[in-house]
Amino acid sequence: MITRNNKKSAPAAAETQQQTATVTDPLLDFVADLSGTEFLQVEEDLGAGFVRLNTAEAERRQARHDIRHAEDIIIELLRNSRDAGARHIFIATSKEDNLRDITVIDDGIGVPQQLQQLIFEPRVTSKLTSILEDEWGVHGRGMALYSIAQNVNDVAICASGTGRGTALQLCIDTTTLPERADQSSWPKVEQDQDGRLHCVSGPHNLLRHIAQFALTYPKLKLYIGSACEILATLKAYGRAQDKAQKTAGESDQKSPTNASSDPSLDDTPHCLLPAQAADAALLAHCAAGLGLEISTRSAYRIDNNEVAPLTDVATMLAARVPRDSAELDLSADMRGLKIDRQDLQQFSQSVERAFDTLSEKYYITASAEPKVSLKKNSLSIRLDFEKEY
Repeated sequence: MITRNNKKSAPAAAETQQQTATVTDPLLDFVADLSGTEFLQVEEDLGAGFVRLNTAEAERRQARHDIRHAEDIIIELLRNSRDAGARHIFIATSKEDNLRDITVIDDGIGVPQQLQQLIFEPRVTSKLTSILEDEWGVHGRGMALYSIAQNVNDVAICASGTGRGTALQLCIDTTTLPERADQSSWPKVEQDQDGRLHCVSGPHNLLRHIAQFALTYPKLKLYIGSACEILATLKAYGRAQDKAQKTAGESDQKSPTNASSDPSLDDTPHCLLPAQAADAALLAHCAAGLGLEISTRSAYRIDNNEVAPLTDVATMLAARVPRDSAELDLSADMRGLKIDRQDLQQFSQSVERAFDTLSEKYYITASAEPKVSLKKNSLSIRLDFEKEY
């Protein structure tokens, strides 16, 4: 569990070019010829595949935009889980007054015990040779978790370990790091001609970002709900995994009836531990270790199967798509000109990022996503906003 404080945001880092820095010093040229430029990127080898990049290399990996909203944080955490090889990501979130709590649990490779504090320091990354660039920008410069730590009240790894996945909890003060006003609406989703689902409307809230990520990476299973719902989902997931192992003839080394009173002492992946809790008391203890704050009463309800597990986001969104939609396609005009849905979506996101410059200067906030429509010989953009005072 994390302790809340009043940490202020750090100044945004300046964007830099993404091309590899040219070595001009004769001595460094000689070293690069002998060992390759990869050697020059590292300030410190931390072990277990983790390194601390030197300042120049970290700046080279500067992201295209800094964290300005709570929604930016969820994307960075999802990208971290994706890059850690996770196949399942469980997100619990709640808000009380101006404080939003988020817990992200995944089944990725995890973080070794000795590095769990270091990863919040600048330039620490496991991606020495694998800088990634996706629709959200560059990832792998060793600054994402550091930037998050500078923008939230508290952030901590609740549970992790090599091969055990990671449970991370954080608290955001939305008066200093704003979020969209509407955090309860799911985006509207449509299917393109290739059968792929895309978000086409709705506020750019946490749910919209999670939905876009889930649809972009269909092999990932994302779940989002309250701490109680996520714990019920983890329990169901663990039992399904245990049943699958038994069906496949694998040995049952751990079972719900012989689970340790302190499950964190074994090497079981953390997301499977709730299924091994022998009773409600152990289930509540396990939840606390994963950064899920639930009451004893809720633990008993989950143990008695009174709380239904969640459906993964992509499956839930697919079920919402109308079977016979006859709506007007705003990505095409009446003379046959058509703009690819993904290109139109990326254009809309670019417009919204450009709007951030105005929003900071004039204290206004976009109240909905930009609406882009293609007409006879024009591309129309509408962006509704509201004043912050």
